[in-house]
Amino acid sequence: MSFDRLFAGQEATWPPAARWRHGPWCIRDGQGGGKRVSATTAEADVADVDVPAAEVAMAALGQPCLFMLREGESGLDATLAVRGYEVVDPVLLLSAPIGGVAAPPPPPVSAFTVWQPLAIMEELWAENGIGPARRAVMERVTGPKTAVLGRQSDRAAGVAFAAVHEDMCFVHAMAVSPEHRRKGTARNMMHAAAIWGQAEGAETLVVLVTEANTGAHALYSSLGMTPAARYHYRMIPPEKG
Repeated sequence: MSFDRLFAGQEATWPPAARWRHGPWCIRDGQGGGKRVSATTAEADVADVDVPAAEVAMAALGQPCLFMLREGESGLDATLAVRGYEVVDPVLLLSAPIGGVAAPPPPPVSAFTVWQPLAIMEELWAENGIGPARRAVMERVTGPKTAVLGRQSDRAAGVAFAAVHEDMCFVHAMAVSPEHRRKGTARNMMHAAAIWGQAEGAETLVVLVTEANTGAHALYSSLGMTPAARYHYRMIPPEKG
């Protein structure tokens, strides 16, 4: 699967509040929803002289100057490095055929899908650092979407968001309460998300995870998910800005 398709899918299932073309750049208004919805990307060949225009546009939004570097953008990556931008949060997109994750189904009453999210789901997201700005990202999704609730020991233990674009189901905002981690909660939620996505016509399941998140990598690898693409961000550290 091409990176362009994957990137379009991740943006459709985790969209910025607004985006527009500004010269060779795509500028995103994230409204506090995180790096993915706030990062600027190059939509054409760019040179060093083009960077200030992007910086001005991001500053006008009150956002840090943040660029996403995708595969094949080594020239822009080098340009930003020379200008003092440092690499932040390398990300992998992992994928697998959705049928392989949908089966076997999770144990009874261990995971549910529902939209709109229940109050307990909102609480779990908030407790795990996923606040109103990121919840607003979910509300902006216009395609099929669902929240996933994981249960452990008869208690709400985890929550995630899933959405479908074309034949891809993306899982975002996975959060499991610390006391319920490493007990199968996230695995059960992934099975439930895959079953839901398959019912919506998806053929591929996709997650995005930072390279540093070794625990998540172990889970997704055990589900048969393998690297499909990668990207990273560059920004100037606050102490240097």
